[in-house]
Amino acid sequence: MTYVPQEASRPNRRTALTGLVGWGGAALAAGCTPANRAPSAQGPSPVPTASATRPSANTTPGAMTLFQDPAFNFNGLWALGGAGFGGSEVGEVLTAVNTINKDGLSAQTYVETFKKLGDRLTGTPEGSRPDRQTRRFRALRAAQYYAQALFFVLGSDAPADEEQLYRAGRGAWDTFCGLCEPAPVTSDVPYGRTPLPVWFFRPDDSGKKRPTVILTNGSDGQNVDMWSYGVAAALERDWNALVYDGPGQGQLLFVDRVVFTPRWETVVTPLVDWLVARSDVDAGRIALAGLSMAGNLAPRAAAFEKRIAALVAMPGCLEPWLGFPPEIRKILTPSRTETNDIWNKEVVPELSAADAATMKKRFEPFSAPAMLAAREGKVFTDFHTPARRIEALTLTGVVDRITAPTLVLDYEYEQFYPGQPRRLFDRLTAPKDYVKLTAATGAQLHCSPMAPRQHCDVVFDWLQEKLPTR
Repeated sequence: MTYVPQEASRPNRRTALTGLVGWGGAALAAGCTPANRAPSAQGPSPVPTASATRPSANTTPGAMTLFQDPAFNFNGLWALGGAGFGGSEVGEVLTAVNTINKDGLSAQTYVETFKKLGDRLTGTPEGSRPDRQTRRFRALRAAQYYAQALFFVLGSDAPADEEQLYRAGRGAWDTFCGLCEPAPVTSDVPYGRTPLPVWFFRPDDSGKKRPTVILTNGSDGQNVDMWSYGVAAALERDWNALVYDGPGQGQLLFVDRVVFTPRWETVVTPLVDWLVARSDVDAGRIALAGLSMAGNLAPRAAAFEKRIAALVAMPGCLEPWLGFPPEIRKILTPSRTETNDIWNKEVVPELSAADAATMKKRFEPFSAPAMLAAREGKVFTDFHTPARRIEALTLTGVVDRITAPTLVLDYEYEQFYPGQPRRLFDRLTAPKDYVKLTAATGAQLHCSPMAPRQHCDVVFDWLQEKLPTR
């Protein structure tokens, strides 16, 4: 791939776009070229980033190859990793992988296969009468598989099914939660005109005052991910855990059509208000953790919400806009008219189906019109507005306001935000620690998709050191 020289004023059609770097449970691998993409795959596509240094022959160094397309492969590894906390079953995932590869890898086969798996698990198993625990973990796995289908649905033949798929996954998650003992406390926390749904998990219902971690998801993760990346580990260590949908996430995005805000402190402060009002929360030991792009959101909130006693960025992300290739960033100019002319006249006509799906997926959390257009099989026409929203997520002007002890995680072969965790760490003036998870223990790649338990061990060992039991 040829990068547009920095002095170039605008991209041309042939070099403007070959894909987009993504977030959360999402699935794009840096360091590869379009030639690495399976021709039949019509989902979000891989893209190189200028600052990434990756072996071009292997887009997932040290990781198993489930799919030749690195985008689908990352998502497959994510599903497989959930097995460590009961969020998937190895045999179910590998059987789905074999089915998809046999039928021909594409967004369509991926969505169909994982949706069918979710549907099967929400039904009654053959030959048995499932007890409470069986039904509970079947529902959790169903939530994982619906989330897998949801991620690629905009590249399938039925993009209009997006909300329906979200609701199926949410239904499975709610079923799982209802079968937990004790079930999490659910509530709607006031936020603007659209309240934030929350799930407050406790080890028991004794009312014991405990430390609590607020778990913040990224731009395309679902609540089932929070089980594997914090809830289960918190409960095992006698902590409370709060899971929520913020703007641009879950219910607020797919149903209420509320997109991301750069002022994440306005999201976290009402959550902290809700927690400190509870007698089973130790108000002096509230931690905030952010996974994937929330490695940007959580630090932003902690810069202003001083009741946060400890902060974890997984990974640290100083400027999400820099996670996009320079070809994409060059489309954005100060002028809305000029930007959208470039986008609609020069870029969109040259998009492949896979690249169009990538753009739809990457921009929908920042633009309700983009999401609605994608559900109609169309590419959005206003690039300027969501691009400005992403650009506004930069933390460069507020990092020095963070006072809470902070853990910044990084990952060997980090493919979405390479170099950014260290940049964030270096700018922090608060007490801080930096940990890099590596391929030596199978914890490489963005958010350690193959090693969520190891990931949680690192995070909670640090949290318990910083917020020890009183």
